[in-house]
Amino acid sequence: MNTFDRLKQVAGHFTEDPAEIAPHLEEWRSKYKGRSPLLLRPSTTEQVSAVLAICNETGTAIVPQGGNTGLVGGQIPFNGEVLISLGRMNRIRGIDTGSHALSLESGVILANAQKAADEAGLLFPLSLAAEGTATIGGNLSTNAGGVQVLRYGMARDLTLGVEVVLADGRVLDLMTALRKDNTGYDLKQLFIGAEGTLGIITAAVLKLFPKPAVRATAFVAVPSPAAAVALLGEMQAKTGGLVSAFEIVPRIGIEFVTAHFPGARDPLTAPSPWYVLIEATSAAAFDLDTLFQSALGSSAYVSDAAIAANETQRAAFWALRENMSEAQKREGASIKHDVSVPVSAIPAFLEKATVAVERAVPGVRPVSFGHIGDGNIHFNFSVPKGGDAAAFLARWEDIQRIAHDIVDDFSGSISAEHGIGVQKRDQLARYKSAAELDVMRALKRTLDPNNILNPGKVL
Repeated sequence: MNTFDRLKQVAGHFTEDPAEIAPHLEEWRSKYKGRSPLLLRPSTTEQVSAVLAICNETGTAIVPQGGNTGLVGGQIPFNGEVLISLGRMNRIRGIDTGSHALSLESGVILANAQKAADEAGLLFPLSLAAEGTATIGGNLSTNAGGVQVLRYGMARDLTLGVEVVLADGRVLDLMTALRKDNTGYDLKQLFIGAEGTLGIITAAVLKLFPKPAVRATAFVAVPSPAAAVALLGEMQAKTGGLVSAFEIVPRIGIEFVTAHFPGARDPLTAPSPWYVLIEATSAAAFDLDTLFQSALGSSAYVSDAAIAANETQRAAFWALRENMSEAQKREGASIKHDVSVPVSAIPAFLEKATVAVERAVPGVRPVSFGHIGDGNIHFNFSVPKGGDAAAFLARWEDIQRIAHDIVDDFSGSISAEHGIGVQKRDQLARYKSAAELDVMRALKRTLDPNNILNPGKVL
């Protein structure tokens, strides 16, 4: 029996139909396209274990995939590798309300994890635009961030335990709801953010929080990123640290969304060069709206503001922010960066880096937005009006080098929440130390000596 026949026998479910495999071979932006002759769809950890044992024995490369929402090519099989989708491993294993912990399999869609927590009267705070498609396994493998990192942290901070299948098929059971365990290395953290290169996460125990009893949301006009950063500190102080999301949006972003999404509208009467979407929550029931209004009303950094009076208005505010990526896609070709710098450095970074890119590509349209509360900016550019899309996209590496060098000047990171994949793999040597890369390679050699797990990604 050949290797593929053995894999099909143990996987439980598979397909070799090119039409069924095709949707798994192209990512959302169509920047990366791959190829694979075989898609495996296991439904149990035991099946994943059997698959990896065969792959390790035969030297067969395999690429794990969740919801296929990654943006750096980490989930794409570029060289005909076997593809393994965890989508059928989608069971909620249990909720421990006393420990505020949710146990579930890695193929659970993020929105369904949020729903399970909500139905138990609790909150799982990881939230991002792709939450209706992205899976927990992918979220953990890329250490996803989203809009509430400011208050609750990244996926890494929201994970209590994991179940991982190692390259040789062994199952590493770290499924615990313990909050404190000081018995040596915290092994689960090796696999969170590793993009499936060290092992395949098949299940996790996630940290839950009390559900907010009150919420206040505002769409606020500010004159500059410097004013936005100052407002962040002011709002945190005046609300006692209750700010859970603080997103910056440029005027051009509002214009894109209102142009491409029927029904979307600017909540404010006069245009502003910049806006921030602010949300504060509390598990204790009190008049948060009054506190929020007072804080905004007394701020010298606010030009205008609209506070959501109901859930419909709140959803409309968030739609302006969450539809930014899709609106930019509809506007035409774009070059995007997922970077972070210290929060205090955001205004200087945006000024310096934007000018540098505009100098390199006259007429380029900057569309920088994102999680200013934690220093994560989606530093994006759209093709000049009426410009040649292909010629613009051919400048991707040049523009990326300009942006990333300036990020490095500000002691920032070239990947804040999207991962490395293939897009940023070859840049790591420029921005990470030799010692860091040596340790990363040593971990890869130790845990995956035959290089079968997502080869060519990250390293």
